[in-house]
Order: sequence, then structure tokens, then C-alpha cells
Amino acid sequence: VFCAAAAAARLACARLRPAAGSAPRRDVTGGLVDVDAPEDPPKALPFDAAVAVPIVAGTTAALTVLREPAAIDDKREVEGYFNGEVGFGRWNKIYSDTDDVNSVQLDIRVGHQETVDKVLEWAAEESVAQKTWCDLGCGVGSLAIPVAKDLGAKVHASDISAAMVAEASRRAGEAGVSFAECVTQDLEAASGAFDVVSCVDVMIHYPTDKMVDMVQKLASLSTERLFVSFAPKTPQYVALKAIGGLFPGPSKTTRAYLHAEKDVEAALRDAGFDVKRRHLTAKNFYFSTLFEAVPRAQQ
Repeated sequence: VFCAAAAAARLACARLRPAAGSAPRRDVTGGLVDVDAPEDPPKALPFDAAVAVPIVAGTTAALTVLREPAAIDDKREVEGYFNGEVGFGRWNKIYSDTDDVNSVQLDIRVGHQETVDKVLEWAAEESVAQKTWCDLGCGVGSLAIPVAKDLGAKVHASDISAAMVAEASRRAGEAGVSFAECVTQDLEAASGAFDVVSCVDVMIHYPTDKMVDMVQKLASLSTERLFVSFAPKTPQYVALKAIGGLFPGPSKTTRAYLHAEKDVEAALRDAGFDVKRRHLTAKNFYFSTLFEAVPRAQQ
């Protein structure tokens, strides 16, 4: 647990701007290290530099400052970022097999893949062959493609980013996979009924006051199983967020929102779903809690 008093004391003694002649500080963009930083992250950071927590969530997620400015249209910001050359290029590279990634990006890739693999492992325990599967926030198809190819489900994939959808379709074609559909739309526009619904590493873009509505939407689409992951809210990350707020700097990507397990579980319960099991993926630069939930009637 971070000692807030010690950190505050040290920050009070240190100037945020480097002294003349000193080396410039690593850019923490108001709280988060840029995932495109060319050098490897330091093994240990002093308190006045350790103001960043790279909480990432995959498919439609990005490293971001943890401060939450007012009057932000998160949906439009996410759409613009992941359709842009920088955002799309960055995450398309991370979710590929290229060696052109730094150590932070590689850590994110490995962490996200662990979450995807856990969904596939759990899903395979009860056959989903020929069942309908809605993957919301599909990104480049990291989950949707193996669900269709290896598990035999009829996949309906969607993402708010047209660039991501185009890449998912391209990768599916290369893998010999045909989706039932792969469309550009935001989560709120999804409709229908599906045996299985997944939404992996997307909740990071939803502030607390919108998370409950998001969960209600996911639950309304699922008839049998629901897989959802989120960046967990812990005392350590809250402390980092508070300290990071003391540092100036505009966001380079999108905001990240953390959610307590009990809050997400309560939202699922209110939507008529109970958490069947959970899994935490914790790497150096990737943290994600995965829930599998089922309708209460199945209990």
C-alpha cells in the first residue's frame, strides 16, 4: 500500500519541473506512462515518478491518464482514438505477432491474451458449437476469431471503431473464418438475443455512473452466459490516481475507469445474473478481472 503522507511530503519538496541542467523526467502524461515510450520502463520508480499505473484493457482500450476531467464525451473520444492512425496503429501492433513492440506493449499483449484464453477455456467446458455469440468491442478479433474457428459458434462481432472492424474482418478472412456479422456500432446500439455475450476489456472506457447501464445492456442481450472483464479498483490504484492528479499534462489517449468487483457484481445481480466464477490477470502493465455470469434462473 502506498504511503500517501510520505508521497505528499516528497512531492511538496520536489519541483515538478526539472532543475536546469538535469535530465528531463520520463513523460507520465498526468498519470500514465505512454505505451509508445521507446525505452524500457525502469525497474523501480521513486515516489515522485511513480504516479502512473498502466491499466489497460484490450480490444477497445488504451493506456490513459487516470484523472477524470469534466465534460468529456468518452464514447466519441474512444471512437476517434481507435479510428486514428496513432491509436489504431498502436493497438493493432500490440494485438499481433510482430516483434516491433517495446517491453510494455509486449506485457500488455501477454496479459490480454491470458484473459482471452481464459474465456475460451471456460466457454469450451460447455459446447457452444452452432450457438450464437455476440462479441461486443471485438477490436481486431482476438476473441471473436477463435470463438468462431475453434469453438464453432456463430459469431456476431462489433466495435465502435471502423478501423478495428475492418482489421477483424481481414484477419478472419486470413484464418478462413466467416462471422455471422462484423459491424461498426457502439455497444448501446446492439440488439437481439444471443446464447453467449462477451465484452472483454471494454468497461475501462465507462465511468462509474455509466457502468451499471452498460451491464444492464449486456445482460439484456444474453440468454445463457455472459463474459465481461474490467480494470479492478484497488487501494493501490486509487492512491496512484490521486498522486497522478498532482502532475500536469494532457491525455495522449483516452481515460481509464477502474471498477470495484463488488460494484460490477452488484450491477450483474440487479440485471438478473450471478457471477459463476472469476479470474484476475495481473502482469506488470496489464490488470483485468474477468467474470463469467449466468442468468439467476440457471442456478
